[in-house]
Amino acid sequence: MKSLLLGNEALAQGSIDAGLSGVYAYPGTPSTEITEYIQKSKLAKELNIHTTWSVNEKTAMEAALGMSYVGKRSMVVMKHVGLNVASDVFMNMAVSGVNGGLVVVVADDPSMHSSQNEQDSRFYGKFAMIPILEPSNQQEAYDSMLYAFDLSEEVKLPVLLRMVTRLSHSRAGIVLRKRRGPNDINLPTDTSRFALLPMNARKQFDLLVNKQDALIEYSEKSNLNSLKKGKNRGVGILACGIAHNYVMENIGDEETDYSILKISQYPLPKEKVKALYDHCDEILVVEDGYPIVEELLHNYFDEDDKIKGKLSGDLPRTGELNPNIVGRSLGLFQNKMAPIPSVVTPRPPQLCEGCGHTDLFNAINELIPVIGDKNVFGDIGCYALGALPPLGTINTLIDMGASITMAKGAADAGLENAIAVIGDSTFTHSGMTGLLDAVYENTPITVIISDNSAVAMTGAQESTAVGRLHKICLGIGVHPDHLKTIVPLKKNHEENVEILRNELKYKGVSVIISERPCVRLSRDQKEQIKARIAALN
Repeated sequence: MKSLLLGNEALAQGSIDAGLSGVYAYPGTPSTEITEYIQKSKLAKELNIHTTWSVNEKTAMEAALGMSYVGKRSMVVMKHVGLNVASDVFMNMAVSGVNGGLVVVVADDPSMHSSQNEQDSRFYGKFAMIPILEPSNQQEAYDSMLYAFDLSEEVKLPVLLRMVTRLSHSRAGIVLRKRRGPNDINLPTDTSRFALLPMNARKQFDLLVNKQDALIEYSEKSNLNSLKKGKNRGVGILACGIAHNYVMENIGDEETDYSILKISQYPLPKEKVKALYDHCDEILVVEDGYPIVEELLHNYFDEDDKIKGKLSGDLPRTGELNPNIVGRSLGLFQNKMAPIPSVVTPRPPQLCEGCGHTDLFNAINELIPVIGDKNVFGDIGCYALGALPPLGTINTLIDMGASITMAKGAADAGLENAIAVIGDSTFTHSGMTGLLDAVYENTPITVIISDNSAVAMTGAQESTAVGRLHKICLGIGVHPDHLKTIVPLKKNHEENVEILRNELKYKGVSVIISERPCVRLSRDQKEQIKARIAALN
């Protein structure tokens, strides 16, 4: 019997069946459904699997490492840019190693469907010198989780598992396997490897480097990597992860004349790569993301004319792959894709009807003629749509937490009336430290925390900021006289504009909390928020 699951759901079920004790995550498309699936799983509740959202990706990864430290199996989940936030602990836990199995699941977003960039997380895995798994389909996403935890405990290293948007958000029938139970608590016999003082870190780093040949051998023997030699010695295909599916859609699953090396585990299996290279006149490297493997093959063999892919122009350098793009690169058809009819031309998203962010931006926009039209620094969240017409309020959008620190830097340079707009969950994710920098120097900026009581952009998950923002700001050192609360409604427009106008005159740090629950929240969710706020007061 098969279960019809999204790639993300298959991966999540695989982690449960692998003996998971805790998942730590911060929501971000296209990774969100992994954690949500576990949170909603009746089995996960029965097994007492920890599933609460973390404040950010760094705290999530550190907590997952803490669970691994005591011998339990843990997983940390994020989208690709979240790995930037967690990179400090990510790099260092590759040096310390792990105790219980620890899998880092990162969902990349080629074509930037909902992201600021297309970065490829395989680079981080190579940088950290740890095993990387890249499933090619939903069944493999499920199976890879069971294998990943076993591999992590065998080599005593975290394992990076890379997903991409198409695999995360498409469905297939999954055959489930027998579930194993969770690990018992089993503290490490030698804790010095987790205490990365230089004298310990040097030893651990030597051990990590010395494991690399063994990791390549694991890849050589892995069922996730397979080489099929065909009669045609012209073009050989090296296909990574989901790109293997795109190749097979073009040439069929039956016997083929093509030689195909499927890669779903790294580091690259050098012997299999060399066998393909020696067997064929040309090698087409098909990978969704950056040309990582293509670059490696140039380094291995130093014959640029034989290796084809994104660097050679045979495949597009940007955007996600699809079967049509791969088919053209194989020369199976030469026709150009028909232009997209205007009726299905992509349309930018808009804020929901009745959204509190809109009323806030309308208040800010009334002051734009006075303060200048390039003074509003934005952040990651629904309110980022304030950069688009018809609002056009926000001028910058770089990464989570950057609104406050960029406004500070601009003010330090002499810009007057600098405004930072940041959401409640983004503020607790990575805005609090920037505010502390500003408070330390009493920088003349106005920080507006647009509090809609949810991580709204990714599906209205619970926000850790609910009921806490006022006390957090006071604790950081914001002066009580310049910590204001407004309710962004049309009936309060004039009052809100006046509060903004007065705080902009203040030559120091002021914070305005714009409080109004997300219009997408259900009545039950709003009641839960009220109860939580009441319990805190």
